Amino acid sequence: MNFEALKPQVETIISNANKTTDERLLSICQLLERHIEYYNWVGFYFADSAKKELHLGPYVGEPTDHTVIPFGKGICGQVALSNQNFVVPDVAAQDNYIACSITVKAEIVVPIFVNGENIGQIDIDSNTADPFTEADERFLEFVCTQVAQLF
Repeated sequence: MNFEALKPQVETIISNANKTTDERLLSICQLLERHIEYYNWVGFYFADSAKKELHLGPYVGEPTDHTVIPFGKGICGQVALSNQNFVVPDVAAQDNYIACSITVKAEIVVPIFVNGENIGQIDIDSNTADPFTEADERFLEFVCTQVAQLF
């Protein structure tokens, strides 16, 4: 399924006031993992700015031990500081990478902003080498803009 076809589904999930925020976030994860072949782990991390940590939110995929990530550590921790998208075509080539699974070959992380503040991010791992394009970035920016409405 293409990204444009997924956008209305993302909007529908976000606007469903009968579900909790976490239920809606989990539904987004499930939608993306189910419909985008190379999205093998999809999850959200949210910032605790006082502690300078990211905390794992809803996700789908293999369980992870990385439920708390210090700002600056790994790809997610770097995005917490840089406030910019981070696309990693080959995780093996990254010095500051936290390995979640030996099957992961690439990662993309896009921050979520509320009133100009980076409150968290969507994190996607792929078992396919170098699968992410600019279209993935633009789509995930759209997803993060939608998610920001929940906060």
